[in-house]
Amino acid sequence: QPFLITRELILRYNHTQNLREKEYLREIIRKNILRCKRKLGLKTLGSGKHVNISTGWIEATYLAQCKGDIQEDALNMLYASLDHAPFDYDQLPALFFVAESVLYRLCCDAFIKTYLYSVEMKLAKIGYLVFLRLFIFCFHGCLADFKEHLLRLRPYLQALSLSEDTYYKYPNIFSNVAFILKTSEIMYERVLFSESTFSHKGNTEDDENVYSYIKGGYEVDHLLWHCVAVWSCVQNNSRKLNNVLEHLKFQKTQLLKKYWLDSALTLLVLGEASKLNMACLKALMDLVTYFISSIMFAQNQEESYKDNDFSWAWIIVYIYITILTEICLYAATSDLRKTAFIGFCNCKSSEKNIYTKSEEKPILREASFLGLLKYFSSEISENCNHVIWTGYYGLVYNLVRLSWELRGDEEEDGLRNIIWQILQKTRHSEKDERIHIAIKIAQAELNDTTDPFTSYGTKVSSNVGDETSSKYIGWRIANTLSKLFFPSIDARAFPLMKPATKRDQMKYQKKKEEPTKKKVLCITVREHPSKSELPMFPYPDLFTRVDKELARIVDHHWQEELKIRQEEDAICEAEALKDKELKEKNHFREVMKKREEKLHKTTKPYELPSRTEAIPVEK
Repeated sequence: QPFLITRELILRYNHTQNLREKEYLREIIRKNILRCKRKLGLKTLGSGKHVNISTGWIEATYLAQCKGDIQEDALNMLYASLDHAPFDYDQLPALFFVAESVLYRLCCDAFIKTYLYSVEMKLAKIGYLVFLRLFIFCFHGCLADFKEHLLRLRPYLQALSLSEDTYYKYPNIFSNVAFILKTSEIMYERVLFSESTFSHKGNTEDDENVYSYIKGGYEVDHLLWHCVAVWSCVQNNSRKLNNVLEHLKFQKTQLLKKYWLDSALTLLVLGEASKLNMACLKALMDLVTYFISSIMFAQNQEESYKDNDFSWAWIIVYIYITILTEICLYAATSDLRKTAFIGFCNCKSSEKNIYTKSEEKPILREASFLGLLKYFSSEISENCNHVIWTGYYGLVYNLVRLSWELRGDEEEDGLRNIIWQILQKTRHSEKDERIHIAIKIAQAELNDTTDPFTSYGTKVSSNVGDETSSKYIGWRIANTLSKLFFPSIDARAFPLMKPATKRDQMKYQKKKEEPTKKKVLCITVREHPSKSELPMFPYPDLFTRVDKELARIVDHHWQEELKIRQEEDAICEAEALKDKELKEKNHFREVMKKREEKLHKTTKPYELPSRTEAIPVEK
């Protein structure tokens, strides 16, 4: 069959020198890409009868082995699907396959290269999404039957753990690598090295915050639990939101604990709530302000620093900056986006005073984008703390992304001009080479012209920027955790055990289990006409489609009835006009008849007699 993706097809495409054969094979692979996009449901957020996400992931991974722009398109659609696809137990074998493929490419291909390439950054992002999904499945206790798959990943993970010297200068990649290694470590401890999944033994410092499975219930970190409660309150318009946010403040010290995966999930869930609610955004900024202030104070004290190892804190700061960038881009309202960037202080000169040096010790007043930029830029130096330069790196790196994402949007020209001015000041005034590398890396990622695993370069298609940041994964995780922590009768996150039903029955079962999205429709796409072509909500369920069809039919019949009424009104108006004219004629005849009887004249009023009638009178 010519349309199957096989090893021979990929090898022929990569090594053929015949231009005619190359074009023929390229046409076949292009058709496979279109079929793969349909299977992944890129336009319906992974929902629909035609969707087969597991098969689509495997095919996209195979297609990514082709050279040139085929590889770019395959990685782009794989990243987009991993970002928005719903969670399903059947996806686990495909997820492990993608994880092994990505780790192989990073360890066996990328490490050999002398320079850093943009596809290498894309592979790190894909690996982050894959292991984030695997961690959520591990969170639910679904990996007990996949011990062999975990063992297959161990050699690649051990090789990846030696990549610190390679990626240390690039926190955008190093943070993804650190997340992959940390989640794999936790999965090995809970699945391979423990007798029962999610068991909690001892009170060691490392196991202080580990989840435990107790009689079918989950004991979770209190801060994460409160953030999931905040998300549920926002989704349900609950009046208890303010009370939950008040309780959230008392749990902020748990953000400083060494088990930083809890903190990463906490920021991810609270960041999704912040895209919809201003009070949640305020709570998120206050939480991170406390975290950074506490870390910097502890590390400035030598004795306290020896007791508390905060070498992991830079990852939390970098993850927060990424989430803050997504809020600036995809929050529901312009006020939320503006507040995330400028802050609550509304200082008009805040962007002008970013690089002004002051003798006073800088204080982090709020964790807005400009607030963090002013704080980290004033603290940067050659021997500064790792948190400072990685935070500053992340801010400048994401400024370039923000400027690129807002291109062509007339409604955001003001924000884009501010970002452009800040970047120009950074280029001219900043002397730290690490910050200049952040600008170069971001520009190379957005304007990719080189393929790292082939012998020739290719230009990236115009839609590469659509996959530069994740839009939906936080929403998927927040919904999944909310259904785990606050289960309802009618909804489940995904089946914990593989059902024994047939494949066709499972498709319909997934539709019923797919929760309806009411208030989540606006959490990822800004309310601008220029973005109207983006998928703003998932494929509607049966009842929603029936309601829409019924409304369309009613509207059609109403329009037909309206036309009939308008025609009837026009006929009535014409008849009324004729009656009026007839009445006027009859009235005029009666007036003339009475005049003729009285005056014995047949002429009309104010009308002179004819010439023949006037002659006898003169004679």
